[in-house]
Amino acid sequence: MVKLNSRLWKELQAIDGSLKREDAVVLTYANLDLKEPSKRVKSYVVLMTDVLRVYTDGCLAVEEHVEEIAQLKTVLGVGCVFLSCERKNGEAILLARADNHYQTAIGQAVKRANHYLKFGDCDFSRFSSVGRTCPKCGKAFPRGSHTCPRCVSKKKTLRRLFSLAKGEWKYVAIAAVLFFATTGVSLLNPYINRVLVDDYITNTTANPFLIGFLGVILAMLGTQLLRRGLTVLRGYFLTTSGNRLTVRLRNMVFEKIQQLSIAKISRRTSGELMKRVNSDTSIIKQFLIRQLPNILEQSLLLAAIGLLMLFFDWRLALLILLPTPFVAFAFRVFWRFMNNMFHQRWELNSRSNAILHDIFSGIRVVKSYGMEKREEARFLEMSAKERDAQLRLERFWAFFMPCLQFLMGIGEFVLLYYVGDKMLDGVMTAGEMAQFSSYASMVYAPLHALMSFPRQFMQMMTSVTRVYEIIDETVDVPDKADGIRQEIVGRIDIENVSFGYEDSDEVLRDITLHIEPGEFIGLVGKSGVGKSTLINLIMRMYDVEEGVIRIDGVDIRDIPQETLRARMGVVLQENFLFTGSVWQNLTYAKPDATPEEVIQAAKHAGAHEFIIRLPDGYNTYVGEKGYTLSGGERQRISIARALLHNPKILILDEATASLDTETEKLIQDALQALSAGRTTIAIAHRLSTLRNATRLVVMDKGGIAEIGTHEELMQKQGIYYGLVMAQRDMTKMDA
Repeated sequence: MVKLNSRLWKELQAIDGSLKREDAVVLTYANLDLKEPSKRVKSYVVLMTDVLRVYTDGCLAVEEHVEEIAQLKTVLGVGCVFLSCERKNGEAILLARADNHYQTAIGQAVKRANHYLKFGDCDFSRFSSVGRTCPKCGKAFPRGSHTCPRCVSKKKTLRRLFSLAKGEWKYVAIAAVLFFATTGVSLLNPYINRVLVDDYITNTTANPFLIGFLGVILAMLGTQLLRRGLTVLRGYFLTTSGNRLTVRLRNMVFEKIQQLSIAKISRRTSGELMKRVNSDTSIIKQFLIRQLPNILEQSLLLAAIGLLMLFFDWRLALLILLPTPFVAFAFRVFWRFMNNMFHQRWELNSRSNAILHDIFSGIRVVKSYGMEKREEARFLEMSAKERDAQLRLERFWAFFMPCLQFLMGIGEFVLLYYVGDKMLDGVMTAGEMAQFSSYASMVYAPLHALMSFPRQFMQMMTSVTRVYEIIDETVDVPDKADGIRQEIVGRIDIENVSFGYEDSDEVLRDITLHIEPGEFIGLVGKSGVGKSTLINLIMRMYDVEEGVIRIDGVDIRDIPQETLRARMGVVLQENFLFTGSVWQNLTYAKPDATPEEVIQAAKHAGAHEFIIRLPDGYNTYVGEKGYTLSGGERQRISIARALLHNPKILILDEATASLDTETEKLIQDALQALSAGRTTIAIAHRLSTLRNATRLVVMDKGGIAEIGTHEELMQKQGIYYGLVMAQRDMTKMDA
């Protein structure tokens, strides 16, 4: 039986009790009516083994037999998504419409439905099942996240964090011993103070110059020095272990981000990822090094003093500690409220960082369009939201903490009355009063520290949750442990491949293409037909959902990604250069390249001439993203970088788009020479770039429409012929 959403199935059976669960294949729903956009009505779309039904407003609205359905489709509208059914006769029927909140759920349901319609197979394990709402509380996940901050287990998260510290157990054990030693030394001071008061200060017969008096003073000094020394040692071991733990955690986050696919990385902005790697791990480090040790010390001190006070006078000890349960109860009541405020502030801070990152990364575009004021307003608006969230948090604490502190301070008045009464009755000496008062005051310092601990703890837990959210992400493009590592010749077999992104139905449908070693394949077609998606699948940036891609007869999922991409040279539309010198960018894919190899690759790419004219030649610093160079110069360096890699498979995605006609001719000639013995796949809208292609593959509507040479496709007068004639008309207009 197919696994369905139990809640939705119960709601659907309340409408139509004749439905049998064992016959259901796919079930989804939309929360927006088709005819009246202002009236929100839930629509249920259920695909049974033999029929598709849509229930809207409690009634059966659409019924289609499975044998008449070709496929289901989703189309994005303005703020909404349309779900339609395409019959085998070409007729399309609108089934439901929903706002974008349900886009992911509907897109995933469409993938499952089309898989069943095509193969009659209910094995949907290859398809992701990630929604946008928490299945536990029903609230929406934070943007770019699939972890609910409200429902995540705090205990489990803390256990994982502390289990990470096992590698530092020696440092932690020494620090723990020093905690007990520091607490023991702290308890000596009130006793020494009592001896000082009773034996010397209030004793009129005592000689202030006696060795005993000097010994008491030296004892007080010694305990202070010993306590400070132990604190310094403890700080050293905690700082060492905390920093090592934080670096390990930071490396775990960074390595996991590196393992994630482009799809999962692109769900979050660069600013958000940077915040998790740097800012969140720093908050965790501060908590582990400073706040947590302080709380542990204060807790030990509180426990020790509490036992001493119970030993001296248990009635007074209970009176002083009486408000503590009420304070704990207050924190328990407001815990979820405070937790939500911290998560909200984190989210707003993350968005603010993302806006800053976007503005600084695209500063040339901002200035080109004169949008400085607009971007300033956008940043100030987000900063204002972050400020308001921080103010709500601070106002709450400004009211909450004084109330709790006053409640805790009641014990001080009880102590003042109790001790004064004892002294007036002559039952307690001044030294005993000083000792007992010191212990009592030492109780309140830990209690006040413990009252501020929840705030620090929740801030840390927010960061820990965000960090482990990345670490716990499933690797959707995993490598096999026994992956095949072999030299690649360059034969590519694409068989019955279908693929769709998370929020949509299929982008590629039933693609089959065989490429022999050394072939130059040109991919052409209108924008959005799936050309870049296909080369991303060949590079295994994503895994296919149906079908298989083989290189030299081996499924690329059986080849480690490092081995696969080490044999590929790629020049993408985004000619990205790293901050550094021209030389560092050229040798990025081959750090051990000789100067002769680098210069030869630059000459083949038509880059050598302009590089030697730069102020420092190959050592010229290109700046962030290489913006000190022109677009064509960046493109030529990217091509040279790919050629230096000496790949068996060369992938070019609009590789000559930013080049002038003369340079394009030079690179085309170079590519023709270099493609000998290499399998080359090139995407180009400028069809003249592909004149040397062995075969041209024309893509349309997610499939392969035509395959052939330039002459064959022109004679066919199909899609390719139309593209060529349109470009010729544009060339005449330009002329």
